[in-house]
Amino acid sequence: MNRISSLAALISVLLPASLLAQTIEGTVVNNAGRTVAGAKVKVEGIGAETVTDKAGRFVFTDLNEGKTELHISSSGYAHLHQDISMPTQGIKEITFTLQRSPIEVIDVYATPIHMSVMESASPVSVLSGETLRRQQASTLGDSLEKLPGVQSNFHGAVASTPIIRGLSGPRVLISQNGLDVSDVSRVGPDHSVATEASTAQQIEVLRGPATLFYGSGAVGGVVNVVDGRVPTDNTTRGEWLLETNSVDDKKLGSFNLTTGYESFGFYADGYWRESNDYDVPVAPDSDSDEPQDHVVKNSAEKSDGVTLGASYLFDQGYVGVAVEQFNREYGIPGHSHGDSEDENVYADLEQTRVQLLGELNVDSKWISKINLRGGFTDYEHAEIEEDAVGTVFKNETHEIKLDFIHNPIADWNGGISFHYKNSDVAAQGEEAFTPPSKAQTIALAIMEEKHFGDVLLQFGGRIERVTIDANNVLLPTLDAHDHDDEAEEEDDHDHDHEEESTVTRVFDLAHEFTPVSVSAGLVWDFTPGYNLGLSISRSERAPSASELLSFGAHIGTGTYEVGALFALDDDGSSIGLTGENIDLETANNIDLTLRKTQGDIGFVFNAFYNQVDNYYYQIATGLFAESGHDHDHEHEESDVEEDEHTDELPVYLFQTDDVILHGFEAQIAWQATDTFKATLFSDYVRARLKDGGDLPRTPPLRFGSQFSYETARLSAHLDITRYQEQDRVSSDETTTGGYTLVDASVSYDLPVSSQDIVVFLKGSNLTDTEARVHTSFLKDIAPRPGRSISVGVRGNF
Repeated sequence: MNRISSLAALISVLLPASLLAQTIEGTVVNNAGRTVAGAKVKVEGIGAETVTDKAGRFVFTDLNEGKTELHISSSGYAHLHQDISMPTQGIKEITFTLQRSPIEVIDVYATPIHMSVMESASPVSVLSGETLRRQQASTLGDSLEKLPGVQSNFHGAVASTPIIRGLSGPRVLISQNGLDVSDVSRVGPDHSVATEASTAQQIEVLRGPATLFYGSGAVGGVVNVVDGRVPTDNTTRGEWLLETNSVDDKKLGSFNLTTGYESFGFYADGYWRESNDYDVPVAPDSDSDEPQDHVVKNSAEKSDGVTLGASYLFDQGYVGVAVEQFNREYGIPGHSHGDSEDENVYADLEQTRVQLLGELNVDSKWISKINLRGGFTDYEHAEIEEDAVGTVFKNETHEIKLDFIHNPIADWNGGISFHYKNSDVAAQGEEAFTPPSKAQTIALAIMEEKHFGDVLLQFGGRIERVTIDANNVLLPTLDAHDHDDEAEEEDDHDHDHEEESTVTRVFDLAHEFTPVSVSAGLVWDFTPGYNLGLSISRSERAPSASELLSFGAHIGTGTYEVGALFALDDDGSSIGLTGENIDLETANNIDLTLRKTQGDIGFVFNAFYNQVDNYYYQIATGLFAESGHDHDHEHEESDVEEDEHTDELPVYLFQTDDVILHGFEAQIAWQATDTFKATLFSDYVRARLKDGGDLPRTPPLRFGSQFSYETARLSAHLDITRYQEQDRVSSDETTTGGYTLVDASVSYDLPVSSQDIVVFLKGSNLTDTEARVHTSFLKDIAPRPGRSISVGVRGNF
């Protein structure tokens, strides 16, 4: 008997059984019988966790008598859930065997209860570790677009947001450590996301029940950027990176460092990136007869950021704060004026972000843990034209979330979440197409799960009170016309409406909504190594301020936007207030998932069907309006009319319709040998109006493959991705041709002293293919970058 067992036996003699601390001691091995060091072992429901030592052993003490659920995970293995019946006294020794998994199984930090890629009732994707570093790009959407079901609305390589199953904008929430990034990227595709991948630990993409903890603005999904800016321990570790890229002369440097002393943890990170306009395989506007450079103008950027954080660590948890300063200057492609080809039009973004994070393990009858997340964000970006500020966008946000995780109740694990968020968004300038507004959310959510033998049942619900207030809503008399009719009406228009066109009505608006969302799902381990997931949800979303109140030129998209608060009159020639009710958008979604979680071959197949009632989207009215000043939009419809209408934009009106989105995601991984792995994936979404017709900018069918060779020192990857032609288009779109992208990377690990230094070489679009992104507003003037070679070095310590 070892020393621990002898000590336990002595205690059992001296103390009555009712006073004994219940203990589990175990060993974790793989299916070859070799011990697994560094495996994470967690007791579900109470927050206790540890890692195995070099001999694969672990010990838990002070556990309650009765049934206990353990969760064991390690890189390269499928996760293991094991129910243990605690003895009345003594030591329970047990061996746990982990099975190999060719698909990386990664825990998700975005939810208060345990969830991972292969165990959730609804699809979850995570980008982390070596894969994150290999795929990270200057924008968030471009960093994530190789994940199944996720594509980018590529905006000239300077701004992009993720598109999840055909949904983006106000339906996809971008968060950082569980809190809204609070920029204005959901207002327009030309607005950059104020977060950085090079300093992140992992990026998570969630759908289904997990999104209930984030609110109605996440009906399409959640993208959560996780970093360690508020440290949870004081272990000294860090990472640094230097990289350069040929296609845009990009230079990137970044680092993050965690350390501490006694009960304090400290964190710091920073990055700097600078790039020029990027090269493309063809002239950006291939239909133009004028000679052009093979470069996308106004696609350069300069950005930098620094974060400092500190935590107080104690036996029951931690509490800490972090302050980030984020700065970015980036060009706005397609935003040139008249014939001035060299004009520099760019956005100057600044954000100060304060985060308060904490976790408290509570020794009480009902509550086991309290999670605290609080944030303050002061965001501003100015659009600079001819060295003068044209338009300024601001967003000041206060947010707090409290999650109360309860002790297991009849073997149910879960908790309740309280959420408060207040955002004050304003835009000033000639292109301020949305008036200043305040949006406030107060919400209560619940999420629970329980194992019934081989079945895991999950359910969640959330109720919100959402208010939108604006006291300066503008309704100008819009000088809009149809190009076909304007010639015969020109004289009457000039004389009869000259004074009327200057009249602008101003009024207050206050809307209150009560979205309610519910979700239920199950995971059935119907045979060893396989599971089946089913998720059903009904989610309601309040429309955003830009969807309701917009009225003005949005030069980034080349349109004149009018919100759903307004409507065309009977003859379709003028715009006034709508007589329709402003309704909640309601999504009814079903997900079916089949997974193989163990062995040399693993796969994940997802199929989904989503019917959305009162779906807010933009339609072309056929009218055109003055933009306010002369913009040269090279994607306008007629070269003949270019001189005559160069100062006009097509008028797009937000309206609601019932729509249906359905499709699939598939991923298969084969670990052929210890060093070689092949992965195949495909995704597809069909987005259509229920009564007929197609939604605009829907991602095309896609196929992808990756072949990987990895040894202790060498890592090599070849990626081939095929985007099919997209010919299911709305009435105001054009078909986009298909293309194939070939990317490759190789890296070599050089252990130097106490650091692991990796030298790497990456090639993107190696065939120099012309690739135009169908989901992009700029597909005709800003194709994807051409052939690119990146060289870099990074280190870990």
